[in-house]
Amino acid sequence: MISVSRLSIAPVRSLGLSHPASVELGERGVLEDRRFFVTDLDNRLVDQLIAGRLVQVHAATDPDGRRLSLALPDGRVIDGEVELGEAIETPIHGRTGVGHVVQGPWAEALEPYAEAPVRIVRCDWPGGTRRGNHVSLVSLGSVRRLGRALGVTDLDPRRFRMLIEVDGAEPHEEDRWVGWQVAIGSAVLGITKPDKRCAMTTHDPDSGRRDIDTLRGIISYRGLTEDRKALFGVLGEVAVPGRIAVGDEVRLLAEPVDEALVLAAAAAPASL
Repeated sequence: MISVSRLSIAPVRSLGLSHPASVELGERGVLEDRRFFVTDLDNRLVDQLIAGRLVQVHAATDPDGRRLSLALPDGRVIDGEVELGEAIETPIHGRTGVGHVVQGPWAEALEPYAEAPVRIVRCDWPGGTRRGNHVSLVSLGSVRRLGRALGVTDLDPRRFRMLIEVDGAEPHEEDRWVGWQVAIGSAVLGITKPDKRCAMTTHDPDSGRRDIDTLRGIISYRGLTEDRKALFGVLGEVAVPGRIAVGDEVRLLAEPVDEALVLAAAAAPASL
């Protein structure tokens, strides 16, 4: 049986992952996921590629993004109601993050890990900056296969920052789900396309340091696409909203993905 082994969200983009026992999937995915992001004072996105140590800080929020909590490595927790300041629009990997700067102590607390003054921005709509690709999935079989290619035992799947990790599937079995629907818990996902990976996957998920050349490993046995991208895991849309939980069975359905979902996914940049 193929089942969900872990769920991962990042309430503040590029900070450390949280692993809830279950999540509610709406049409825009998990509302708490990537609801906030970090910029420098010139309104440039500050992500894990720029400031890897951000992953050492973990965040929590509610579905409405009204409260924000940061858990720092030294044990401090900064928690409170979110107060919004100026409106802002930020370029984010081919998309535009539309939101408001968050007032309060959170940005200053991040500065030692960003190694520069930063601002935290709350997106104006749930689901963050996504216009498509609201869910992501990878099988542990694929992660183990990549580990063998790299000569790495127990390659940590968290470095791929996927919403859903599943176990019990053959290596890259999820690739065969592209174009089809899968049922998990009370939700149905339409798997629309493979995920094009970036250098963020080369960073250790705990320290943020670059440690393993995952891209070289993927390319070594899977090659590159025509646009010279390395594919690993899959992306999809929420066909039927619902709740999914760790331990839920993953069932491939006979119904193909709705054409409207495919078109939405094709028009949207991949989520980094």
